[in-house]
Amino acid sequence: MPGEDIIIMRGKELKRLHVIHKLNEKKIKQQEASELLGLCVRQVRRILKRVLKEGGIGIIHKSRGRPSNRLLSEDLKNRAIRLYWKKYSDFGPTLANEKMEEIEGIKVSTQTLRNWLTAEGLWQQKRRHRKHRQWRERKRHFGEMLQMDGSHHDWLEGRCPKLVLMAYIDDATSKVYARFYDYEGTLPAMDGFKGYIGQYGIPQSIYLDRHSTYKSTAKPTIEDELNNRVPMSQFERSMEEIGVKVTHALSPQAKGRVERLFRTFQDRLIKEMRLKGINTKEVANEFLIHYLPIYNKRFSQNAANEEDLHMPSEGTEIDSILCIKTKRALKNDFTISHEKKLYQIEDKVTARHVIVEEKIDGSMVIKHKEQNLKFHKITSRPVKEKQKAALIYKPRKKYIPPKDHPWRKTFKIHQSGHF
Repeated sequence: MPGEDIIIMRGKELKRLHVIHKLNEKKIKQQEASELLGLCVRQVRRILKRVLKEGGIGIIHKSRGRPSNRLLSEDLKNRAIRLYWKKYSDFGPTLANEKMEEIEGIKVSTQTLRNWLTAEGLWQQKRRHRKHRQWRERKRHFGEMLQMDGSHHDWLEGRCPKLVLMAYIDDATSKVYARFYDYEGTLPAMDGFKGYIGQYGIPQSIYLDRHSTYKSTAKPTIEDELNNRVPMSQFERSMEEIGVKVTHALSPQAKGRVERLFRTFQDRLIKEMRLKGINTKEVANEFLIHYLPIYNKRFSQNAANEEDLHMPSEGTEIDSILCIKTKRALKNDFTISHEKKLYQIEDKVTARHVIVEEKIDGSMVIKHKEQNLKFHKITSRPVKEKQKAALIYKPRKKYIPPKDHPWRKTFKIHQSGHF
């Protein structure tokens, strides 16, 4: 069958291959590649050697698709959690692990047990004292890390409803990309990120806060716990597919570069738009197209290393990644329900679920196994008329008590006055 021998690289592997190519071209050093990939220098040299020998496919790990030799059984995990809940509920993970190994014969690492208990809500990390904040050095390469945030403000000073400015600033150079939106949400964040990568390319990592748009607040399902997965927001999922590392800041001060940018814009940008008489979101976004290059030329700086680490976006299905993907059940009549609306699937498919993709431009696509399905919206379901049986009125028969009924005897006594 055509295409069976094709191996699809994940976003993380594409990022690794991109960095290895930069290393092979001697545009970055081995130590820099090691820091970017989170690997030791010796491992980077091994990967480079394998890529030179096998080509791009050498970047793929040899153990892909194979179960880990160190995978612990689910029965062991359930037994450890059950024992902790019944017998060691007031123990810390370290002491509980020692006693489980000594008494129960359960041998796992302390960190593994701590992860299991944290996921079950049986253990909570204790808060430590507040640390002194230290100045963090800029990243050395353009495209190594992007800071992102949204600012709710009266940007047009009452000439228009309040808007949100979604801003993206490079950590190494302070180059800025920004757009105005009506709200801070998933689709505006994706649309702004798409505009950024269209201008500069795909960054290596992105640094943002813990807003529900960027970090999922959902609790892990049973399936997530079994597969050792953490629930992800739609934005996190899209970043993982592209190959961008996501880091969440624990405080506004941690992403100080983008926070200071908003203070600058709330002074400078507001006055610039006031002078231009801008009073709509669309005109404000048009103004940013001409304003930001001037701003970047004046306030940005050169990176410590001139090599650009942005990955090219060509060949990546950006529109299929930067969208809201929702899994929906396919009913027996080939209909699905989405956002309180019904849709009829015209293609006959053998599936229990389909994927609904809500695009940035407002369009919607329904897919099954990466194949677009034909569908149309159902305005109303046919109503089955139920024939009601005709009601037959039967007059109620009048009841006449007999002569010896106790009621008649009581009535006669009352009339005569004798008791």
